[in-house]
Amino acid sequence: MKVIAINGSPRKKWNTATLLQKALDGAAASGAETEIIHLYDLNYRGCISCFACKSIGHKSYGKCAVRDDLTPIFEKITGSRALILGSPIYFGCTTGEMRSFLERLFFPFHTYTDPQQSLFPGAIRTGFIYTMNVTEEVMIKRGYTKNFRHMEMLLQRIFGTSETLASCDTYQFEEYSKYATELFNPEKKAARRTDIFPLDCQKAFDMGARLVTGGK
Repeated sequence: MKVIAINGSPRKKWNTATLLQKALDGAAASGAETEIIHLYDLNYRGCISCFACKSIGHKSYGKCAVRDDLTPIFEKITGSRALILGSPIYFGCTTGEMRSFLERLFFPFHTYTDPQQSLFPGAIRTGFIYTMNVTEEVMIKRGYTKNFRHMEMLLQRIFGTSETLASCDTYQFEEYSKYATELFNPEKKAARRTDIFPLDCQKAFDMGARLVTGGK
């Protein structure tokens, strides 16, 4: 029973990666084998619209025909119990690496039939963890949650189930004094890192456990 985490952040030991590892810890505590994959270590690009995955009778029907560093990753996901995605929010969206990964992951399983059906073999549980510098109020005001709901809908349509965790007002730097960050209060950021981020870590742990056990 394997649980895969995909880190869409360029940082391997900061907010997104930390929460993903906590989710994997929760999955491992429930008996799963776990693995984290860092997208910034891989050589790939987004969908090239070759449509081989849509071509009737083609050997790549229902799967991506492009062969690169994502190919073995997709095979691992197909055989997994659960998939946990994670990305920081840059200008209201996931990172470019995560977006390119999702294009390649989703499109082969997405159909143009009516009604639309998923070509993913079986069903797996999924979760998406978002980290961001803005507060919860700004997140809602700027419409980020609408994007999160849309992603959740796509994951549900293709894989079966999904849930979302948003970690807001995150601590970006170990030393704010080294950067031009007059917009932020370093003391408040540090306090939130101490008081709130551990709660988000627990939520991530619980998510990982739920994805394995099927609990709520």
